[in-house]
Amino acid sequence: MAKVEIKQPIVDEIKSKVDGVATVVAVDYRGISVALDTKLRKNLREAGCEYKVYKNTLMKRAFEGSDFAQLDDVLEGPTAIAISKEDATAPIRILNDIMKETDKIEFKAAVVEGNLYDADGVKSLASIPSREVLISKLLGSLQSPITNLARVLKQIAEKDGEAAPAETPAEA
Repeated sequence: MAKVEIKQPIVDEIKSKVDGVATVVAVDYRGISVALDTKLRKNLREAGCEYKVYKNTLMKRAFEGSDFAQLDDVLEGPTAIAISKEDATAPIRILNDIMKETDKIEFKAAVVEGNLYDADGVKSLASIPSREVLISKLLGSLQSPITNLARVLKQIAEKDGEAAPAETPAEA
């Protein structure tokens, strides 16, 4: 059996994992402890992301013809990829949080929604809050004026209520 035939199922697996995803982040994971690796994988899994280590040559072959081929230049040395189908910045934020605990993991690059970001670009994306946080901030800012208006109207109604008591139906 030829080596290519043995490796083809792995290439197909990579292709199927990145098919239709929003983000693929490539990181250098040299020297990470087992405990930290376990924590990283758990956090990514809870966020609906996947974290895998493949041979660089197999990733290059799997990425051919896709947006993720832009990562070819950084696929050297120990490389792991974090993949997210839903939240484009989730794997970046989680990896960034782990990086605060160790200097063993470094961003290489990422392709987010078809755009290539170098290590510095990926770090800047890490500061973007999750979609849920952004929505809650938006709703909070929309709700604030409504709440203030309701409070003012209530105060006016209470003030008017003291000045002139409401008529009862019998008096009308």
